Amino acid sequence: MRSPKDDAFAHRYGPVALVAGASEGIGAAFARQLAAAGLHLVLVARRASPLELLADELRAAHGVKVRTLTCDLGEEAAADAVVEACRGLDIGLLVYNAAASSVGRFLDTPVAAQLHSVHVNARGPVLLAHALGGPMARRGRGGIVLMSSLTAFQGTPFVASYGATKAFNLVLAEGLWSELKERGVDVLACCAGATLTPGYELATPARAGSRLAPQPQDPAEVAREALAALGRRPLVITGRGNRIASFVMRRLFSRKLAVATMAREMRKRYDSS
Repeated sequence: MRSPKDDAFAHRYGPVALVAGASEGIGAAFARQLAAAGLHLVLVARRASPLELLADELRAAHGVKVRTLTCDLGEEAAADAVVEACRGLDIGLLVYNAAASSVGRFLDTPVAAQLHSVHVNARGPVLLAHALGGPMARRGRGGIVLMSSLTAFQGTPFVASYGATKAFNLVLAEGLWSELKERGVDVLACCAGATLTPGYELATPARAGSRLAPQPQDPAEVAREALAALGRRPLVITGRGNRIASFVMRRLFSRKLAVATMAREMRKRYDSS
């Protein structure tokens, strides 16, 4: 098993990693662990202030070089901006953690918000995996981690578009895992459940607790499990509770029951009507 603490990890996935959606939460956790492994970084996010604070922290703590790019990965020119930011660098690892989500009833949410989720969560990974995966394949080494979600495994009311994009990422990563492994590039879909990110804590009301839902994970745990699984298999579901819940939903429940269960849980969390 490769670990970010091993020299072999840095050799295979270095010298530079790009983390999209890096300013906080899971993305920042990936950045910290990769910097600790000695990889230089390109960090991409929408908000400049937390991105620069993280970059300064990593430079001071680990002595690595860090470039930052502030951009919205849903914008048309975002991929070109990322490629330009990476000019002259050998990107050995892409972690696509950026995500956009609108919580609410589909027909009550502006279609522009739904399409923004599609652009950030689905179009973005295709563009960056294609742009950065090519040089990796030519070098014969590298890795791509696409963040998916437990919502990828069944329709999830109130985040229907978000869940659909995460299903897209899961299937994309599995296909690329098979295609690119013979060219030395490891690809992984990381399916996380509820995670204690600032966005989760803001969006989740106090009444959201459920005996059925696993406890939220710490972002560092998610990143650690994903990096440990990279190169071993095409998919990792992080967290023991999430793996149990996923097994029950996918193997023991019918598709209809799984969707109905998710609908009930999401109504408890987010539907005030």
